[in-house]
Amino acid sequence: MTLFADLIYQLQRGMNRFIKSFGYAFSGIKYAFRTQTNFKVHTFLFLLVVLAGWYFDLSEPEWIWVVVVSGLVFVTELANTALEAVVDLISPEYHEKAKIAKDVAAACVLLAAISAMAIGLIIFIPKIF
Repeated sequence: MTLFADLIYQLQRGMNRFIKSFGYAFSGIKYAFRTQTNFKVHTFLFLLVVLAGWYFDLSEPEWIWVVVVSGLVFVTELANTALEAVVDLISPEYHEKAKIAKDVAAACVLLAAISAMAIGLIIFIPKIF
């Protein structure tokens, strides 16, 4: 195989792996949506916030804040789901350290959601009243 042909082959293999990685990521989102009630709640609330943002004609900086804090909530929720799955795999029986890991991961989601709510209130209350 020539150097050029080998380079093309390696690029195609890399691109195929890259494209497959999106499939894995979407499978993770699908799993979280299907199995995690809080993920569904966050999705529903995000859609409400987007509709409210269009209705109140948010400015570009306001949209940026909405997207960033919403992304933070989704990322922490997905990380929490992944951590819970790993903890359940490693420690199927009750263990105090497993409880701590799950509780701390849940606290991350809670703090992200509280931060998102605070920013949402800062953005939307002046527009409502």
